[in-house]
Amino acid sequence: MKAFFKIMGVVEAALCCGCTLIMLSLAFANVIGRYVLHSSISFTEEIVCGLFVLLCMMGTSIAVRKRSHLGLSILSDRLSPKGQKILAVFGNLLGVGVSVFLFKLGCGMVQTQISLQTITSTLQWPAWIYGIFLPIGAVFMAIRFLEVAVCCALDKEVL
Repeated sequence: MKAFFKIMGVVEAALCCGCTLIMLSLAFANVIGRYVLHSSISFTEEIVCGLFVLLCMMGTSIAVRKRSHLGLSILSDRLSPKGQKILAVFGNLLGVGVSVFLFKLGCGMVQTQISLQTITSTLQWPAWIYGIFLPIGAVFMAIRFLEVAVCCALDKEVL
């Protein structure tokens, strides 16, 4: 199990780095195109927006693993350690539920895009290429929320 989570962490980091690198390169090329060549590269916005969804989902997954996502601790700070543990497990299980909901919603969206043969406006690519990023990210998030919930319940460190 430890190897699975280690590989998952490498995949998360690689996807985040890859998305960021591609997004920065495209945005930079577009700026150069606009201000130096006086011609915009029209497709960059489409790709950058699509990759931004994947980047946000993977970033959320990493934040869950590191327990560094935003939280409001006004209630949990007033609880006993046992109460804090119960609240942490409940919150992470709620995160699993939201992730499963996003997965189901994303799969429905992708199925609709495939059945309607929706294409993107600029590149004329099938829209499901970008749409698939939502369910993929939701799977990573659900696994991480479940991992953290189990680790909280067993008082273990996240792998």
